[in-house]
Amino acid sequence: MTAPQDGPWLDAAAGRLVRPYTVSNGRTQPTTSLDLLSLVMATGATPLGYLGPEHGEALELCAHPTSVAEIAAHLKLPAAVTKVLLSDLVDCGAITTKPPTFHDNPTDRSLLEAVLDGLRRQL
Repeated sequence: MTAPQDGPWLDAAAGRLVRPYTVSNGRTQPTTSLDLLSLVMATGATPLGYLGPEHGEALELCAHPTSVAEIAAHLKLPAAVTKVLLSDLVDCGAITTKPPTFHDNPTDRSLLEAVLDGLRRQL
């Protein structure tokens, strides 16, 4: 029996009914270079051709700039599979990507304070 909140691909007792790499048709390499911290966002363009249900779920998650890691977590898929799905969406023009920006000095006080403020808002 499928749990209503999990959709047709998950079963409460058995877990995932479809192997993760089946979702990406066995592909393990994305066509677009994506980092776990890369931000992706929907362009508003309608994807041409058939995309699977996971592509649609990923596209919905891209309504606002979202990291690849967050999307993988929401989809409950490995990051490698998520990157393949997202690269399909980039290829068809449905999303854009922005590489992560790294601060020159990771121990910079202002950066650490910004991280701390963000964590406090989440709690």
